[in-house]
Amino acid sequence: MALGVDELRELAGATSKAAWQFIISRAVETCSAPLSAATAPSEVTRRDREIGTLDHFLSAGGWDLWKRFGQDVERTSDRLARWWAEPYSAKAVLILDGLSLRELPWLLAGAKERGFTLHEATATGSELPSDTNSFARGLGLNSRSQLQNNGGGSAHRLTPTKTECIDLPWADCANLIDASPNWLFWHQWPDSKIHDGSGAGQGLDVLTRDVAEQLSSDDFWAFVERLAIGRRLIITSDHGYAATGLFFDAADEQANYLKSTLKSGRSIAGELGPGPFVPPIVMQTNGPNGAHLLAVGRWKWRSQGGYPTLAHGGLSLLEVLSPFVELSK
Repeated sequence: MALGVDELRELAGATSKAAWQFIISRAVETCSAPLSAATAPSEVTRRDREIGTLDHFLSAGGWDLWKRFGQDVERTSDRLARWWAEPYSAKAVLILDGLSLRELPWLLAGAKERGFTLHEATATGSELPSDTNSFARGLGLNSRSQLQNNGGGSAHRLTPTKTECIDLPWADCANLIDASPNWLFWHQWPDSKIHDGSGAGQGLDVLTRDVAEQLSSDDFWAFVERLAIGRRLIITSDHGYAATGLFFDAADEQANYLKSTLKSGRSIAGELGPGPFVPPIVMQTNGPNGAHLLAVGRWKWRSQGGYPTLAHGGLSLLEVLSPFVELSK
């Protein structure tokens, strides 16, 4: 659904915070409607393209809003720390690495079917750049691997808690959950699958079929139940991902600049400036994770080895927004 004239006027006249609230609300609404197994791959692609109308607005007339993203959109790490301070006697956080808003329907439907109480389903913002290490630092960790085998320590923002970071089958993960009141569990799926399929021509289609299988499985929900019984549980992610195989080819001059600057990636560290193009196709950030140059919007370009069909690190909505779902049972 394209943005209407009235909506464009509303966005143009809104404060940056109100504009971001509108954009995030529209993205969550678009992605969270129920899916049928038969049509899920094509419907996820359709929704991805619909979110593209918001990305087009943000990369064309509304690109100044990206400068306010870190201030006006609550970061997932900050939201988790704020939630962790709530007076629940026991709590758990499940971080699914790389989970995007596309996957919300399976979480919402599975929770309803299996008798969970849904307290909240919204979206929060990734760190910039939208990658795993940036999010780990946002939580006060050196890296996600620090959480392995209860190695999280007491210096991060979600303490006291037992911790794990692993990429095991769901049934094995469930067997790791003991009676400790608080848990922080970082699972490396679906990011591991995203990178496995990033070079494939049908990356999003293959990933969607795997997501449907995993998030509808008895083993996954038995694992979630082990985390949720007696605890408030948050399911979220460190970042989303861009289905860059669906992006538009940049024009020659822009493509040459993007290729020479970003190579095959969506971001690069350094103080490199905003680039020569207006509207911009890259944007300079200088936040808690240092200076980075990030790709803006839905452009792809030819690069050595082929541009990936699934990626993250840049500035498009489905790579910088994370689901934030609160459950109990």
